Amino acid sequence: MQFSALSPQELRQLYEQAKKTHEADKALGLKLDMSRGKPGSEQLSLSMELLTIPQTAADCRENGVDLRNYGGMDGIASCKTLFAELLGVPADQVFVGGNASLSLMYDTIAKAYTHGLLNSDKPWSKLDEVRFLCPAPGYDRHFGISESFGMTLIPIPMTAEGPDMDAVETAIKDPAVKGMWCVPKYSNPEGVVYSEAVVNRIAAMRPAAKDFLLMWDNAYCVHEFDGPFVPFPDILSLCERHGNADMPFEYASTSKITFPGAGVAVFACSKANMAYMKKLINFQTISYDKINQLRHARFLKNKENTLTLMQKHAAILKPRFEAVLQALDERVAPLGIASWNRPRGGYFVSLDTMPFCARRTWELCRDAGVVMTGAGATFPYGKDPEDKNLRIAPTLPPVNELNQAVAVFINSLKLATLEKLLGK
Repeated sequence: MQFSALSPQELRQLYEQAKKTHEADKALGLKLDMSRGKPGSEQLSLSMELLTIPQTAADCRENGVDLRNYGGMDGIASCKTLFAELLGVPADQVFVGGNASLSLMYDTIAKAYTHGLLNSDKPWSKLDEVRFLCPAPGYDRHFGISESFGMTLIPIPMTAEGPDMDAVETAIKDPAVKGMWCVPKYSNPEGVVYSEAVVNRIAAMRPAAKDFLLMWDNAYCVHEFDGPFVPFPDILSLCERHGNADMPFEYASTSKITFPGAGVAVFACSKANMAYMKKLINFQTISYDKINQLRHARFLKNKENTLTLMQKHAAILKPRFEAVLQALDERVAPLGIASWNRPRGGYFVSLDTMPFCARRTWELCRDAGVVMTGAGATFPYGKDPEDKNLRIAPTLPPVNELNQAVAVFINSLKLATLEKLLGK
């Protein structure tokens, strides 16, 4: 049944069948969402205990301090300790913020533009051009932050081990290249875990820009859904060992551990960077939500307890990913019209269509009531040079809705491919 082995007449017959199925799908009036990596309601219910912490005024004290009041800009001690254990970094190199790591990332970039970083000669807004490396396929919101500040985005190919380091090491010879986005574990969307060799090459880089900023978004640091916890290296100590202590800013959050809209986010960095950033942040806030930090520290407790909670998430997520992968294996693989990753953690399945079929597949899904992340979104400026990558997010819909959505997606993929092959 491989499409490449079929005659034009056979392709036309399959086209008519797929078109008929598409019209039937449209008539169902579906409203299904596979667009973003949102936890489902079952996952959110795992953390309902958070809403009962704390209960009394006495519960709101830590180390003799009333956390209901002002102060403690960089976070409470117990929450710093929790994230220090999760990330494998010293507690005094952790800054605890609000609910969104994306906000902390944006703020780091914003401060580079308004004030410059610790080792900047001048604010980035005073430079003629700022270039930023964007491993792709990658996370559209990372690219969006860079683009919102007027950066020139430089695509870096992703490999099975992480960013193409030959391309990175060539690019950083340009002093206008000021940084790079990285999702080192279960990268969005391909689920790649950076290899030890790639992480070491990143830590040992010698950028021409002395204020080069390594944006290390460790969003999925404990997010296995298939298999045991996979340890990861401490990028802070590795960079320090290579003389690059001030290069990395590492980010993490509880967004997909507890409640995405009411979680806790952190960044970790060198002690020198921490002192510099705290001086700047002191002008914008007196403190973040310390009560929420407290409830998370008391609910999650430590790394061991957090990993136990993540196993409960995994039990909910694994059947969803298996449903998508089984459908692709059984109904797409024999056709030879796409390839996809097989993630062990994270929140996405990344699929490559035949060249110049992704956007049309997305359009057909939309027309049939299935919402997906836009074609091209995983590349800088939303421009996939071969128009082939699509990101599937199977976590939010209930399994019965997910099966419907995947069926619509597969037929849309078949129809888009047949249109391309038949020149329609």
